[in-house]
Amino acid sequence: MGTTEPRVVDFPLRRPGEPFPPPRYEDYRHHEGLVVSHLPNGNKVWLVTRHEDVRAVLTNKKISSNPDHKGFPNISDTMGVPRQEQIPGWFVGLDSPEHDRFRKALIPEFTVRRVRQMRPAIERTVEERIDAMLAAGDHADLVADFALPVPSLVISTLLGVPPVDRDFFESRTRTLVAIRASTDRQRDTATKELLRYINRLVAIKEKWPGDDLISRLLASGTLAANEMSGVLMLLLIAGHETTANNIALGVVTLLLNPEWVGDDRAVEETLRFHSVADLVSLRVAVEDVEVSGQLIKAGEGIIPLVAAANHDAEAFACPHAFDPARTERHHVAFGYGVHQCLGQNLVRVEMEIAYRKLFERIPGLRLAVPVEDLPFKHDGVLCGLHELPVRW
Repeated sequence: MGTTEPRVVDFPLRRPGEPFPPPRYEDYRHHEGLVVSHLPNGNKVWLVTRHEDVRAVLTNKKISSNPDHKGFPNISDTMGVPRQEQIPGWFVGLDSPEHDRFRKALIPEFTVRRVRQMRPAIERTVEERIDAMLAAGDHADLVADFALPVPSLVISTLLGVPPVDRDFFESRTRTLVAIRASTDRQRDTATKELLRYINRLVAIKEKWPGDDLISRLLASGTLAANEMSGVLMLLLIAGHETTANNIALGVVTLLLNPEWVGDDRAVEETLRFHSVADLVSLRVAVEDVEVSGQLIKAGEGIIPLVAAANHDAEAFACPHAFDPARTERHHVAFGYGVHQCLGQNLVRVEMEIAYRKLFERIPGLRLAVPVEDLPFKHDGVLCGLHELPVRW
């Protein structure tokens, strides 16, 4: 067991106007053992920054993702989304074996083969959004007009939302994830409206099944009827803003590095380079456990910093360089272990199609403001852009 006194650092970990990942992440990695901080409520939380240590934490059975455990690091609001004790099926905070039952039911919906079958629908969605932007003029906010609606419309197709309802579905989803553009009350209302809609849609699919995820889940009998709404809401939230952030940040990066436009390897490097889900994999020790020589006691919170792990020079050569040609592909942008993102195959395909179609259809695409003036959002759980003004 290490005897070095742990370094204590301030919370929050990210501050407005600074680069991302914060330079201090590198300082944390160089400190022997782990770094400790305290949440606003006074609870101790351990920060894990090395790639090897992050993967160890995310696979250790003495460490839980269940927010109901004492000491769990609740670092932000949940965008109006209820937790699993309020909605059956909200399984992201469950541990094995409860979590495994839900994951096993959903895995067939996100295989490489299933996502390949979705490509034509994704391409149509992307083309339609580009058509709408071009018809509106010579400029756009690529977040509001493209990056946000594309994943929302893709998930609505996957769930079997009728075309006539997709504007409603997309608008409520946008309200739910647009932290700066919507109030707590608006997000709460959007959550309730979406849950009511999802419950009605499930009831319709029970009577008139189709070729969609909801119908297949109902036919499999693997989930109880009252669990469906939580599962579907989780898929919607988990797959929407993360994908939108990756699309928007990837476009900026490709505009700054045009030699990589058209190279599909840019997708994987964008995932690693931006690591938008930096503060998502929150954990708490349920037994005393040692990580990197440091004793973490039961009831102490743990934050594996995904961006720090993905910029660890011990795991990635020149980690701060955007290099799609790199051979290291073991990033943890989608997490690691049993909670690794179910929809990662879908996210990759959405990003690849979005980049390819956007630069093919709008070869003159350019930023409408200097990159340093872009409103980056590094003040929440997810990283991204509030807006992305572009011209062509």
